[in-house]
Amino acid sequence: MKHAGPDALDRLEPILDEIRRLGGLKEKKRGAFYCGSSGFLHFHEDPAGFFADLKVGDDYVRFPINSTTQTRTFLRRAAAALNSAKSGRRHAGAD
Repeated sequence: MKHAGPDALDRLEPILDEIRRLGGLKEKKRGAFYCGSSGFLHFHEDPAGFFADLKVGDDYVRFPINSTTQTRTFLRRAAAALNSAKSGRRHAGAD
């Protein structure tokens, strides 16, 4: 499965806009988001559709994002994963 190219990212732009609104992420290149210095989210395209690889804890979890329901589920999980990552980063620096 290949990373999403420019045409795919054009089609995913509404999702990218939602991710950008979450705050706390840096988009190092279009569609590739980092939380601090760690990769957090990137996208793939495949004949089966579009997918988001989201860092949840220490692992990436692949989410299909081909319907409104799938996209809503993914965006909820992305917000929760980002909150968890930010919280963990604060705690790690507090020791």
